[in-house]
Amino acid sequence: MLETLVERRPAVDEAIAEVLPREIDEAYLSEFFGPATHRYDADALQRVLADPVWELLDRGGKRWRPVVFLLLVEGFGEDRERYLPYAAIPEILHTGTILVDDVEDEAELRRGEPAIHRVYGEDVALNAGNAMYFLPMKIVSRNPAGLDAETRLAIFEMLSDELNRTHLGQGTDIRWHNDADADPSVEEYLEMCACKTGCLGRIVARLAALVTGQSAEREQAVARYAETMSVAFQIGDDILDVEHSLGEAGDFGKAFGNDVREGKTTLLVIHALETASDERSRRLREILRAENNTDDEIREAIEILRESGSVEYARETALELAAEARDHLAEAELADEETEQLAEFTRFVVERDV
Repeated sequence: MLETLVERRPAVDEAIAEVLPREIDEAYLSEFFGPATHRYDADALQRVLADPVWELLDRGGKRWRPVVFLLLVEGFGEDRERYLPYAAIPEILHTGTILVDDVEDEAELRRGEPAIHRVYGEDVALNAGNAMYFLPMKIVSRNPAGLDAETRLAIFEMLSDELNRTHLGQGTDIRWHNDADADPSVEEYLEMCACKTGCLGRIVARLAALVTGQSAEREQAVARYAETMSVAFQIGDDILDVEHSLGEAGDFGKAFGNDVREGKTTLLVIHALETASDERSRRLREILRAENNTDDEIREAIEILRESGSVEYARETALELAAEARDHLAEAELADEETEQLAEFTRFVVERDV
């Protein structure tokens, strides 16, 4: 699966560069955003928009969302080259969420290097991140595939609906982080993931269905596939944070014990608090609520998660969600080759080690 991602990444990055070039000049600004009323400062926009965004993109990232988009297009029997420009939309949106989330989480690292706001400042990171929420709209309005007006309106409405739900999920996550007494249930956690991470997946699938003119039933089937797979991906991330922390983070690209250090409410934490002894549960809460933790305290929290069987519980939940995603995929009745590849993604998001 990693080979497929590596193979298709250059085409995705070229599509992104069509929307946000690595080098910004006045000609691009005038052509893409309209003539300046007075005069654009291209150098300023280079430093606060193109530079931070492309630094983050060049650090890596799997690009699995645009790749899934292209596989869905092919699975619908359509030409992926015609719709390649739209593959940039989910990756641009995802990049925006990373830039903003890292500021909100006060993250230190992203993809193995200092988070973008640590390099360029919080103001630059927030502005660039917010710009990435709106930039994809230009792709739709420029209409590279020659879609009719009704389809373009449906895409705008879809993006509006899903992005609003994305922020519901992020807002819920922030509230849990800030409220020491928050005690969400497993169902509430899964709903938070379905909004925060799942809606980006739904955008991938619904966009592929809309641009290629699929039925509402088929659109819903692939949307459920992508949403459920995305939640499994998030849980896989939570598991990796624990497992890689045992090896001081390794190639995972985040700080040692990142989720514990940030006091994040994950599925592992919810399960451990419900199943650990009262003493161990209280201790885990103390560590998660602390403003700062030593590495020994991080290791202690991770050990509580392990001894409570929370890692195994989270992995089993992710596997169940991956199986559910494959069921939704089968309902969409795509071409056999693409169905097999898309099903493999559901295994990759759980079994990956990066």
